[in-house]
Amino acid sequence: MIDTLELGKLKWMHVQHPIDEDLNDLQEKYDFHPLDIEDCKSYTQRPKVDVYDDYYFIILHFPHFDNLKRFVRTKEVKIFWGRDYIITVGRSHWVVEDLFNYYKQNPTAISNLIASSSDAVLYNLLNRLINESYLLVNRVGQGIEEVSRELFNKKSERILIEKISIIRRNVIQLNTIFKPQLRVFHKFESGEIKGFEQTEDMEDYWGNILDVYQKMWDMIEDYGELTYSLSGTFDSMQANRTNETMKVLTLISTLLLPITFVTSLYGMNVSLPFEGEKHAFWLIMGLCLITVVLLAIYFKKRRLL
Repeated sequence: MIDTLELGKLKWMHVQHPIDEDLNDLQEKYDFHPLDIEDCKSYTQRPKVDVYDDYYFIILHFPHFDNLKRFVRTKEVKIFWGRDYIITVGRSHWVVEDLFNYYKQNPTAISNLIASSSDAVLYNLLNRLINESYLLVNRVGQGIEEVSRELFNKKSERILIEKISIIRRNVIQLNTIFKPQLRVFHKFESGEIKGFEQTEDMEDYWGNILDVYQKMWDMIEDYGELTYSLSGTFDSMQANRTNETMKVLTLISTLLLPITFVTSLYGMNVSLPFEGEKHAFWLIMGLCLITVVLLAIYFKKRRLL
């Protein structure tokens, strides 16, 4: 079903669940390229901008959290951009439907930004998507700060491993979303994609979008390095704790070694010193205790205890 919003001479059509009949109607009415229609039927397209004489076809990816607010997922946004229309196709990011419903209830709101035009609607749509993405990227950064604080506290190692793993996965997912389409946004700012309203104001707006997007990309790169450092620090701390545990166990084994030797020796069925003595048990235990104390003093001086 094609839901249509009219803003003066401008139309914004939103096709949330496109069927072949809807796509065929759009192709016949606006003479869209058949390959673009095929792309609308797929959900695995790379970010791109196809330039035609009378319209642009844009595919962009934006992040969102899953229902549990843990893992970052990717949502495709497909847009046909013409002089007097904007057509959004497919199960896009929730921002698209939210903004469409907002303008449907407040049709004059777009005029507060710029004169009603397809460029203005597209800018406002991209701006909202990027702002939501910025909040999401910030939330990932807050998760990294939280893990860095908990790293030196006596938290459950299993919980920390899980948090670090989730953050690493989310940062990798953000990287795969943002990196390929950085060049797409450069096309707006460089003038390669000129739009339909040839005004200096729109160039400023496109530049603003690129600035925010570049800032997010820089943040994601920093988060990747921080996550790698946190993972390395955690592994080093785990290795150090393991070494400390092995050290303690080794010292305990070394301290008990003389006692083990003596008890094993006296467990043999042969004649041994002190076996005829009345207080042989206490003499042997005293000897073992003295040996343990001397070893402990030696280890203490060598700073092994």
